[in-house]
Amino acid sequence: MLRLTFLLPLCLLALLSLGQGRSKGSGWIELFNGKDLKDWAVKISGHPLNENYGNTFRVTDGKLAVSYDGYTSFDNQFGHIFYKKRPFSAYLLVLEYRFVGQQAPAGPGWAIRNSGAMLHGQAPETMTLKQDFPISLEMQLLGGDGQHERHTANLCTPGTHVEMNGKLFTPHCIESKSKTYHGDRWVRAEALVLGDSVIHHIVEGDTVLTYQKPQIGGGTVSNHDPAQKKDGQPLRGGYISLQSESHPIEFRRVAVFDLEPYMQKPEALRKVLRQLQTRKL
Repeated sequence: MLRLTFLLPLCLLALLSLGQGRSKGSGWIELFNGKDLKDWAVKISGHPLNENYGNTFRVTDGKLAVSYDGYTSFDNQFGHIFYKKRPFSAYLLVLEYRFVGQQAPAGPGWAIRNSGAMLHGQAPETMTLKQDFPISLEMQLLGGDGQHERHTANLCTPGTHVEMNGKLFTPHCIESKSKTYHGDRWVRAEALVLGDSVIHHIVEGDTVLTYQKPQIGGGTVSNHDPAQKKDGQPLRGGYISLQSESHPIEFRRVAVFDLEPYMQKPEALRKVLRQLQTRKL
């Protein structure tokens, strides 16, 4: 893996403007096509792979919607929808999301206006029937409740650890420094992921959280196959998925700019980051 320390100042400058615009040029992969979910796999706890219980994940008015009108009780049926065509290692993930409606019946209190995007996740077919979350890094998405400060693009770590400020970070979650976004407004969140080197979370153009050296470790994932959890193993890549945690959420864009072709070419990586910064890609 290319040593990327020298790129951090450039990345941090670029991140101030990566969140702007809606480029769809060369290099972008629109994970959600706005029409159907044929490129996605569904895994809901307690249900076999691709059983979309209660029509949880659906396309509504051109948006990828996570809904619970088919539930009588949420009953800890945590779900994830995985982009199944391929895993990713180095990339910029762009999400445009909003929270809507009311929480599912019997949803946990901590999950009100709570969802997330899972990075570097295990493959969906390796999850067990009753596994709650994939081993992954979660860019946690929180919506404001109209009363309290609630940061978004936080980090949670189901079955993983990261390093922060040169030290291993083992608590399950850490808050970002983002603003609070109340109501049903659309929010743009991004993750700039450079393999097992460094990851930045960005909200509306501001870098709100940075961490390094993601690896497998720790708890906070249940009913998993022990063979999938090799503590201490660096997380160099994996699958991207979106959560179902009991509060309805909509995504109008889910896209990736693949940076893997540039990772062994420092000058090319610098160039593409500059192009992203100036919105030429």
